[in-house]
Amino acid sequence: MGPTRALLLKFNVLLLVVVIQFGVLVVSAQREPLTSEVERSALLGLRASLGIRARDWPKQADPCRAWAGIGCRNGTVVGVSLYGLSRTKRGMLEPRFQVDSMVNLTRLEVFNSTGFVLHGVIPEWFGEWLGGLQVLDLRSSLVVGSIPESLGRLKELNVLVLADNLIDGRIPEALWRLSRLTVLDLSRNKLAGSVPLMFRFMFNLTRIDLSSNRLSGPVPYDLPRLTYLNLSSNGFMGAIPAELGNMSELVELDLGSNMLSGWLPKSVAALKSLRKMNIGENVLEGRLSDDMFSDLKELEFLDLSYNRFDGAFPSGLWSLPKLTFLDVSGNDFTGTLTELSCSNDSARNAVFDLSNNLFYGGLVCRLGQFSVVDLSGNYFAGKVPSGAMNHTIFFRNCLQSVGSQRSFEDCRLFYAQRGLSFHNFEASSPVQPPFPEPSPKSNKLLAYVIAGVFGGCGFTVILVIVLFCIIKAWDMGHENQRGTADVETVPDEGVASLTKLTPSSFGESFTFDQLAQSSWNFSESNLIKHGHSGDLFRGVLDGGIHVVIKRVDLNTIKKESFMSELELLSKVSHTRLIPFLGHCLEHEDQKFLVYKHMPNGDLSNSLHRKTTSADGSLLSLDWIIRSKIAIEAAEGLCFFHHECTCTPPLVHRDIQSTSILLDDKFEVRLGSLSEVHVQEGDPHSHLFTRLWRSSDQFRSGSPAATCAYDVYCFGKVLLELVTGQAGMSNADEATTKQWLEKTLPHISIYDKEPATKIMDASLVLDDDLLDEVWSMAIVARTCLDPKPSRRPPMRHILKALENPLKVVRDERSTSAKLKPSSSMQSWTAAFFGSWLQGSLAPNREENGSFKHSDRLINQGSIGHNNHSSSRKRQAIEICPEPDELQDLETQD
Repeated sequence: MGPTRALLLKFNVLLLVVVIQFGVLVVSAQREPLTSEVERSALLGLRASLGIRARDWPKQADPCRAWAGIGCRNGTVVGVSLYGLSRTKRGMLEPRFQVDSMVNLTRLEVFNSTGFVLHGVIPEWFGEWLGGLQVLDLRSSLVVGSIPESLGRLKELNVLVLADNLIDGRIPEALWRLSRLTVLDLSRNKLAGSVPLMFRFMFNLTRIDLSSNRLSGPVPYDLPRLTYLNLSSNGFMGAIPAELGNMSELVELDLGSNMLSGWLPKSVAALKSLRKMNIGENVLEGRLSDDMFSDLKELEFLDLSYNRFDGAFPSGLWSLPKLTFLDVSGNDFTGTLTELSCSNDSARNAVFDLSNNLFYGGLVCRLGQFSVVDLSGNYFAGKVPSGAMNHTIFFRNCLQSVGSQRSFEDCRLFYAQRGLSFHNFEASSPVQPPFPEPSPKSNKLLAYVIAGVFGGCGFTVILVIVLFCIIKAWDMGHENQRGTADVETVPDEGVASLTKLTPSSFGESFTFDQLAQSSWNFSESNLIKHGHSGDLFRGVLDGGIHVVIKRVDLNTIKKESFMSELELLSKVSHTRLIPFLGHCLEHEDQKFLVYKHMPNGDLSNSLHRKTTSADGSLLSLDWIIRSKIAIEAAEGLCFFHHECTCTPPLVHRDIQSTSILLDDKFEVRLGSLSEVHVQEGDPHSHLFTRLWRSSDQFRSGSPAATCAYDVYCFGKVLLELVTGQAGMSNADEATTKQWLEKTLPHISIYDKEPATKIMDASLVLDDDLLDEVWSMAIVARTCLDPKPSRRPPMRHILKALENPLKVVRDERSTSAKLKPSSSMQSWTAAFFGSWLQGSLAPNREENGSFKHSDRLINQGSIGHNNHSSSRKRQAIEICPEPDELQDLETQD
């Protein structure tokens, strides 16, 4: 049994008991009908307020016998589970925490809304009217606000799970009154403050998970029956309490990624049931005794990484019979490791990370028996044991005949500082394998190559000078023909030269100390990701304002790119752009930009969110939210392309699912603005300027600064929303090509049946929503036309997304296939005229062969084009003009 499954065994058994109990209730519902009219009215009220579909809760049927998720005993309702239930369209548009009718379910024991959106605060009356509640599970339900004190009155409560929500504030002191509580899971919220000291009187608690919050203060202790304690990714400070050893039944302990300091108490040796221990990424220090871990015979997982432990490595770890994962990287452990668990049979499948320490000496163990061993960043010397190369990482050591080692002088100096002589164990060669000396023949060949390169460069320079003179003369002649008209040219550095800025226009000015304190000194636990324009960190400013801080290292990122983004954020404002709060320019080499935090992250991560259930299932965004995201992202691009006062218009150049950010209400805010640039190809700019800019773009590999490029990227995002394949919009070129070749042939304007094969299987769709998904797939395909000139403008795409049924349906026809009426023909011709003519209809050259550029789109589509041969499409526009669209709506 692997360590992860074994560690969660007790908790899974507990949940299984709850599920079995609830299952018994549901089974009993098959035998006995609901007898209380008051409870029936309460369930009907809940059905209406939450928008539950009739197929799950049929109005005419008995709830105890036919309603999904309703559990009964003796003719009364004792359980309500909303998990997996489908909602009406209105219910999905307005997901509120409206469960007031539940006050009449006075014998309710279980309420579970896992994955069911209940956007709002937990009602205060829960603790007053649901006194018999034993299980309250609201995980992944978009709950906001604070935890009400009234929950402390639920005397019968055994399980309280509020994980994966947006709950803030402090943990109420009143919860300590829940004397029967065994499971408390408040993880992945925005809770702050310290853990109430009164928790030590909750004697029945066996599992506490408070990870990924903003909690601080001392580590809670003295909970004798606790088997699982997870406080990781918070701000707990101070020393690990010695009383930790009193929790003798503890199976898993996770204190990683906090701000703990001091020595590791010897009382951890009393945790004899411990299987997993993680205290990595703190500032713990000191030397660990050999016998500190020797009694932890059940220990399978140990993470002490990135602390300040020094001295000799505790040899007692090698004798642990079940240890299969050990990470002590990033410390100052030193000494030799001649006893590296060579005789431990259980280590055959072990993963050991000893990297970035100060270990030295030779390796005598047969390392090949381990699964993976990382010894990089140390000072091991001598020969590598046989059979170890395929299982061990050796970078940056002092070993013989191995690549990527330290220099001979670095190794000699390290050993000399410890009074040891470094002779590399009698090796006569240097540590680094020597580079081969070039032969006279290769020298001669190199001379020929250099001469050829310089000769070619000289010829190129002469050619460019001549070309410049010719073009300059041509431009001067045309300027004389045009007269003295003043022609505006495209700025050379994106938006950085559009206007002149003063420091006061850069938003609020923050000090470096403010930002460092808000992000815990830019700790790894607060790192969101390494972006291409800087590192992004979470932070909490004074007053509890959650922010994202971008740290820009000017040694690796061009200053022009940073200044361009700073100017854009300070001068261009729109509701669909990420809110810009301020900056910090104190340091010469590091600059900081501060944005408002987006609680739901980006589209790539939110499209499918992993739940906290034992099976690791995914919770997907429903179609209403996906459609809303597509429309709002199109609004942001429309602002850049058509509404911004800049001339030429702005181009985003980095549209993908990771740059579409989502706030607490899943409202779209466009991020990744460092690549924004004015549109290139302005017809008024000099020919040589355009030629030089094009060649510079080719050399730099930067994306094309054209609106058509944004449209193409947006098409991939739309296709992600349709297929549910998150992350494809930022995949590499080969993966994207394979994906499009597999997906696009299923999209036809005449038949939606092929499109159903590529739609996200997690979507629950009625006929109206199915047509909307089909419509978005068609719009996505128009955006992905291989020829940029055939891609629609963003303002037309926005209108199409706002009116999806106009794209695919004649309102007077119920057929799944398109049957155009006269008004429908006008719509189709306007919307898809050039696309149908260039992509769906057979497009042949004069010799009868298909054009290579259209082959990708043509595959699989010609078979559905039963209309193209009998009805010619006028190539008006790929999408309709907004005014024309309004006329069509008026006609209908």
